[in-house]
Amino acid sequence: MSIPGYSMQSLGNFVGRELGVSEWIVVDQARINAFAECTGDHQWIHVDVERARRESPFGGTIAHGYLTLSLLAALSMDVGLVPPDASAGLNYGLDKVRFLTPVKAGARVRNRVTLLGVEDKGGGRVIARMANTLEIEGEDKPALLAESLAMLVAAR
Repeated sequence: MSIPGYSMQSLGNFVGRELGVSEWIVVDQARINAFAECTGDHQWIHVDVERARRESPFGGTIAHGYLTLSLLAALSMDVGLVPPDASAGLNYGLDKVRFLTPVKAGARVRNRVTLLGVEDKGGGRVIARMANTLEIEGEDKPALLAESLAMLVAAR
């Protein structure tokens, strides 16, 4: 996605503004299982579909909290966080993170991104601070709220 007028030079003008909302993506059981394989977190509430159907308070499996958190980077890119005149956008860290609502297998989520601040680090590098709201289609509360930091590097 492209944000009109958004560039390395104009970042400061966007502080306090919503940059955009990503496309919806499905968090299906295959994605949950792949995350479990990558991380070694095979907790039954995530990967045992039959047991979760019987015993889970959610009526089925749910995504790992860290899986939902990991989606922020790609969904922020979808919004257009990295300006077109930047050579790179790198994860720099997270500040506040709160997991509010579990994401059930098969649910669709999207990220709403607001630019909270920018800090010039010199040498064409800027730290951008974003508020991320990972919304779940059809749910009143989001899956999570997080403040993330990205190092944006100007093209030379």
